[in-house]
Amino acid sequence: MHDIRTIRDNPAAFDAALSRRGIAPVSSRILELDEARRAKILAAETAQAEANKAAKQVGAAKASGDEAEFERLRALVAESKAQIAALNDEAKAQDAALTDLLMGIPNLPDDSIPDGADEADNVEIHRFGTPPTLDFTPLEHFDIPAIRPGMDFETAAKLSGSRFVLLSGAVARLHRALAQFMLDVHVEEHGLTETITPVLVREEMMYGTGQLPKFGEDSYQTTNGWWLIPTAEVTLTNIVNGLTIDESYLPRRYVAHTQCFRSEAGSAGRDTSGMLRQHQFEKVEMVSVTRPEDSAAEHDRMTKQAQAILEKLGLAYRTVVLCTGDLGAGMRKTHDIEVWLPGQNTYREISSVSVAGDYQARRMNARYKPEAGGKPQFVHTLNGSGLAVGRALIAVVENGQQADGSVALPEALHPYLRGKTMINADGELV
Repeated sequence: MHDIRTIRDNPAAFDAALSRRGIAPVSSRILELDEARRAKILAAETAQAEANKAAKQVGAAKASGDEAEFERLRALVAESKAQIAALNDEAKAQDAALTDLLMGIPNLPDDSIPDGADEADNVEIHRFGTPPTLDFTPLEHFDIPAIRPGMDFETAAKLSGSRFVLLSGAVARLHRALAQFMLDVHVEEHGLTETITPVLVREEMMYGTGQLPKFGEDSYQTTNGWWLIPTAEVTLTNIVNGLTIDESYLPRRYVAHTQCFRSEAGSAGRDTSGMLRQHQFEKVEMVSVTRPEDSAAEHDRMTKQAQAILEKLGLAYRTVVLCTGDLGAGMRKTHDIEVWLPGQNTYREISSVSVAGDYQARRMNARYKPEAGGKPQFVHTLNGSGLAVGRALIAVVENGQQADGSVALPEALHPYLRGKTMINADGELV
């Protein structure tokens, strides 16, 4: 959420920051609820003090034998209790309304990111490699002869409906190899802690990372109230939910390979062919928890970690910083890494690496105790794909496709495939 004290001190700056996202001023409503809540709390405290004073006088009146005063004071105490309870209930209602309002307001964009309306206004900040020049017309992943036998959309549709895929044979093995390769690089070279997490979470965990309350339609909820995670960002970040940790515990750097589930609400007609946009997919997710002063450097570090996977696979990519109009609701700043796909003749997103600042930490009440003393501070949280496994598979096969319908595989994956170097036109690893 947002620091109410900061909004009180400079409501105009808060509204100005949100205006960069195209959001109308909201600080006046926030401060109205905050003022009403504080007034009720003060009234309840005042009434409680008066009740306490009267309660002391009840005993004195009883001891002196003044029955009239005793009855008057006793009635006053009883009346005060009812008044205090009502005031506390009103304060709680105002507090709930304020919390609900703040919960639905997106993060404030970082000063460094560009203003813009949509993805067309994102700014490229880095480029690696040169898209391959093929002497034949490149195919999309699902049309490559080597891949067609192991990528079955029809059976998946029979089993589950649209936007699912059944992988088998060489393609399934390549998919598994990619995930294993990514994990090994992140653990052995980048120093991340490998973590296996649940894929079902309590509702409060979805609130903690900002998927709720506004974006519930993008995810799936079970009949008993659990939510299927849209990404391991939810589980990894919530490891520190409700904790106050020692500063020496930071930074914490996690990586997890999980199934992910997204309803893709509102994406009808976008990327419906092939396995680019699926309801169920696998991702290797990175999450860092840091001190506030370290989060900018950590963002750059995590971006390089995601880029390193593509570089080791020999895939051309570019990195862009998202403008205000394309920035996710819970993030201050995001780097999108886009890999070259010959079949589409364009760059497509394969990783988003984002810094949330203290936005998620406030929702989770996640703090750290400074070593130098002083009151606990909110941590900063960051997350990023390292990478989306299915999209990495698409990039590998489209960039490795050969004129005869086979696919040459990156050298980095050969050890994970028992020395196999390609998938032939018949769909066999050789």
